[in-house]
Parts: sequence; C-alpha cells; structure tokens
Amino acid sequence: MGRAFEFRKARKMKRWSAMSKAFTRIGKDIVMAVKEGGPDPDSNARLRAVIQNAKSVNMPKDNVERAIKRASDKSLGDYKEVLFEGYAPHGIAVLVETATDNNTRTVANVRSYFNKCNGNLGTSGSVEFMFDHTCNFRIPAEGIDPEELELELIDFGAEEVFVDDDGILIYGPFESFGALQKELENREIEILSSGFERIPQVTKALSEEEAADVEKLLEKLEEDDDVQNVYHSMEE
Repeated sequence: MGRAFEFRKARKMKRWSAMSKAFTRIGKDIVMAVKEGGPDPDSNARLRAVIQNAKSVNMPKDNVERAIKRASDKSLGDYKEVLFEGYAPHGIAVLVETATDNNTRTVANVRSYFNKCNGNLGTSGSVEFMFDHTCNFRIPAEGIDPEELELELIDFGAEEVFVDDDGILIYGPFESFGALQKELENREIEILSSGFERIPQVTKALSEEEAADVEKLLEKLEEDDDVQNVYHSMEE
C-alpha cells in the first residue's frame, strides 16, 4: 500500500474532533461553496461535495438547508481560507488550514498557540512543500473491484485506490478533484464523502515525551473555531 493508505490508517487511529466541530466546519464549507458557485447543488460541484460530507457525519438535513439559505444572504460576510505554516517542538512541520471572517483574530490566535507551545510560526511556503496536497473520495465497496476501478480511473488522476472499513478510498492530486468527481458521477457511483488532505512526504519518530509536547500545540490548534484542519510530520 502507498502513503495515502498509511496516512489514512494513522488518522483513523487518532482522536477526531467532536461532532459539533464537524458541523461547524461543514457549515463554513457550505458558505464558501454557495458564495463561489450559487445555492443549487446540481450546478455547483463544490456544494454537491459538501452536502455529501454533511450526510456522512449525519448532519441533519434541516441544518444543511438552513446553512445554504443563510449563505445565499448577500449581507452575510464570506470566509477566507488562510493557510498557516510553522514548526512544533522537535522540528515537526505543521500546516494549519483555516476559514475565517476575521483574519486579524485568526493570525493572533494561531501565533499565540505556537508561541505558548514552544513552536515557531513560519512564513508562507516554509513547510507547505513538505506535504502532498491530495483529494480523496469514499465510495461503497459493494459490487466494485478496487483494482479494476483504479486502472479505469488512472486517466482521471487516481493514484491510489484501496479498501478499508469505510468503503473504497480513492486518492489523487488536489488538481484532479473535478475530473474524478465528474467521472464517478458519470458512472453513477455513489460518493459517500470527499475532501482534501495534506500528506507529509517524510515523517519523524519522536519519543513519548517529545510527542506529548507536539500534541499540546495540535490540541490548541484543533480546538480553535477558525481552524478547519491541522496536518503535521510527526510519525503516528
């Protein structure tokens, strides 16, 4: 198996944010998708993907519809996606994806977490190159041969296809999201969820004590409402 498989396995072993955090994250994704492409999921591929993700975490349909309606209000401010880069203690590279309606607040908060936990907030481009930006899709495994599917989807950007407890996972470069989404939809294959991840090219093993130092920073970042995702190069 490749790096996407190992990364996915490690992430599944790790604690996940509370469901309320997942709902907050998806709510912001809905706002950004509607602002970008309108409120109709039939003509807005990004919104279609977010609605699939909402279903996968059992977000009530009413919540989704309210979020779409609210996002359609022109008076509602937009969220800006901002990427922060830096180092946790012991030389661990950290990428922080945020969606914020107040960049000044978010910058101050993220910087304070790095400072309090003996890390260093870096400049743009300082660690992003150490991670592969990927897209992924989860589909039902029933009735589908993953090896055959991988061969068929290579032309659309698929790099890794594997089976786990959640179904069949398809990984490709960030840029292949649209092509893969369209091909799966053309084949009438149900997309259970989809998204983007940043997979570290190299990971670093730490002692239990050192890992605890890094976890302090990761936890502070993950608890912030403006933070969507946190990635790091620590071996898990």
